[in-house]
Amino acid sequence: MITVSGLDELRTLAGRDLGHSSWLEVTQDRVDAFAEATGDHQWIHVDVERAATGPFGGTIAHGYLTLSLVIPFFGELLDVRGVKMGVNYGLDKVRFASPVRVGSKIRLAAALDTVEEVARRCVQATFDFTVQIDGLDKPACVARPIYRYYA
Repeated sequence: MITVSGLDELRTLAGRDLGHSSWLEVTQDRVDAFAEATGDHQWIHVDVERAATGPFGGTIAHGYLTLSLVIPFFGELLDVRGVKMGVNYGLDKVRFASPVRVGSKIRLAAALDTVEEVARRCVQATFDFTVQIDGLDKPACVARPIYRYYA
């Protein structure tokens, strides 16, 4: 975990690798709960028997489930203190490069690309996120999230 205090310290991290989160096993229970929350019950996610004969040889996590898991992962990597708030401002890019099979373990690799002042006492930080799958070279997801931090 990297901890910074205030916007000036955050700026010093620009261009820096933030490391890796811990591994998390993606379970069928988690996939099913996500399907319930979103209403996305496509068989490749929730029908274990049918998915076993499908293109991935089993059920896979929703892409948006994989993306949503970057939130707790990111919380393991960077703690920005001394600000009033930080908000998720959006995403420049998201790609789901490989399916995450249920039972796989995933983690987040992150780097802070840029920190730019956008208003008085507010910076915009753009990150590079890669969700890795244990044992595979090709990532599950790559994304460029943008956060704004207000002092």
